[in-house]
Amino acid sequence: MRETAYLSLGSNLGDRAANLRAAVAQLDTVGHLLAVSALYETQPVDVPGQPWFLNCVAAIETDKTPRELLQFALRVEAVMGRLRMSKKGPRKIDIDVVLFGDRVVDEPGLKIPHPEMHRRRFVLEPLVEIAPEASHPELGKTAQELLAALAPGQTVRRL
Repeated sequence: MRETAYLSLGSNLGDRAANLRAAVAQLDTVGHLLAVSALYETQPVDVPGQPWFLNCVAAIETDKTPRELLQFALRVEAVMGRLRMSKKGPRKIDIDVVLFGDRVVDEPGLKIPHPEMHRRRFVLEPLVEIAPEASHPELGKTAQELLAALAPGQTVRRL
């Protein structure tokens, strides 16, 4: 059964836009790419003092399981040269599965919906651009409602 998944992509090392384009191109090999948001330049949230990020959100229709999609994302990160030297530190590419249909997944190493998505403007703004009615299955709110409820802060600029 095919389901729609939303992935958040970010890069703050090297040619950030090219990194995002390369990662998005790979998503079409694991499903059917439905939409990709514009690029957004975003201030680092958890670890300040590192380069600013470019972020986007992509929607794909896939017949993969959530775990298979995560494993695919991790392979793309590895092939693109992501080094996990410090948690939330600078990275060439980061790919998170933020929503997967209306599923709630709570397994070791895999939490869907992404546990921080409703607090992250760099996820919500591009998600609202392509899927304002996408629903958070635990909070029962749309992406648009989550963005509207977000406290001020977290600089996010659409390019």
